[in-house]
Amino acid sequence: MLVTAFLGWFCAGFLLSVTSVALQPAVVDLLSKSSELNLVRYNDLSARAKLKPDSNSHLRPLSNRDKADLLEANILVGKWVAWLKCSFLFGAAFGGLCFGAVGDHLGRTKGMGLAILTYSLMALLASFSRLPVQLLVCWFFACMGVGGMWPNGVALVAEAWSSLSRTASSGIIGSAANMGIYFISTIMMAYPPVPSSLGGPVSNVFQSLPSLPAMFLPGKVAPVPTDWHWVMLFAALPAVLGVFSLVAVPESPLWLANRGKTQATNKGVAGPGEIFQPPYLLITLIGIILATIPLIGGWGSADWIVQWADRVGDVNPSLKADVNRTRAFTGIAGALAGGWLASVLGRKMTFFLTSLGSLLFAQYLFWFVVPTDPYFLWYVSGLGLFIGVYFGWLPYCLPEMFPTRARAAGSGVSFNFGRILTAVTVFATGALMSFFQGDYARIGRATSLVFAIGMIVIWFAPDTSQKRLEE
Repeated sequence: MLVTAFLGWFCAGFLLSVTSVALQPAVVDLLSKSSELNLVRYNDLSARAKLKPDSNSHLRPLSNRDKADLLEANILVGKWVAWLKCSFLFGAAFGGLCFGAVGDHLGRTKGMGLAILTYSLMALLASFSRLPVQLLVCWFFACMGVGGMWPNGVALVAEAWSSLSRTASSGIIGSAANMGIYFISTIMMAYPPVPSSLGGPVSNVFQSLPSLPAMFLPGKVAPVPTDWHWVMLFAALPAVLGVFSLVAVPESPLWLANRGKTQATNKGVAGPGEIFQPPYLLITLIGIILATIPLIGGWGSADWIVQWADRVGDVNPSLKADVNRTRAFTGIAGALAGGWLASVLGRKMTFFLTSLGSLLFAQYLFWFVVPTDPYFLWYVSGLGLFIGVYFGWLPYCLPEMFPTRARAAGSGVSFNFGRILTAVTVFATGALMSFFQGDYARIGRATSLVFAIGMIVIWFAPDTSQKRLEE
């Protein structure tokens, strides 16, 4: 149970990484194939836009007409990338509700297996997209599977393990996605996704698979020309795991016992809408807020750091990738400790201290540090560590807030509905850039204040420390 749930969420990390790294080249490729974008001219303008005034390059500087054309193309690409990111957020939120209900009605392993199959097969289907709108639809359904994997995997592990073991199992589950992000991000550093017309055939990357382990050792593998399709094909591999979950993984004993009780008393499983009605309504709303804090906080601070680092790409070309990998690496350590800290310090105190630490690190980073500082990545790693604790805390504490009959749906809605609010902030990116005049440090100072909300809301959460999960 634990291994399957871990691998299911680990592989979901593939899609999380794909959303932030590979969708932009996919959009450029599909827009060029639909004749909405001249790829040759777009790449020429993009290369010339990076020229410094004193550059000796053979490329000529941009004219006013060139600048206008590049701006128009960037707006078009940016619009589709924003829509795809929002399709991920809305899809995950909807999937948490739908597959959570499946898990409560049909069993945790059934809900988990169907969710894994959904995100795997839809990622495969996305590789055949010929238009941006086709990729948008496929990505929405793929991310429904991502949203549905978490509540069923967490509920299964929480119900199958003793209270003592849950401190370790919740950390393992909480760290799985970060491990998946780190894994696929490392591969994409050596085999960067690009528009297919700029790279070689997809088979190039598979011919070079024997060299992949070297990427995790000292030294660097020379990038192989490829395109963005290989990432989608890679994300489709977990379909085997989904089938295994459906046919071989044993069901939660607590869910089976509860199903017997509900059949004996004619009291059914809570429906998807019931968690938004008393007596679950207040718990659900608090759960949504608590899970939203790290989601918006991660976007409002950590993601801006990536864009901030990208501005000094000429000084340190690898800094953007290093930021992603550093965050993921320390996030793994934080997630592994999240459940243990909650059991030692208390559920509420752990969340409060995690929010306080995230706020202090983010504010210090955006006020007193710049990407060119030699210790920049150390502060990034500290912020990643604190944000990671949230994702060990959530699988340990969210299932305790809901009874067995509504656990998967309640946990899924709580964890994923914050993505809707995050989607709103994605749409507000342009307004933030305009209001703060493109100053990433000022944006980060403002958006990271969301951690202060977590320091307040946690004290209104129910105290579950003295209750057994069965209660």
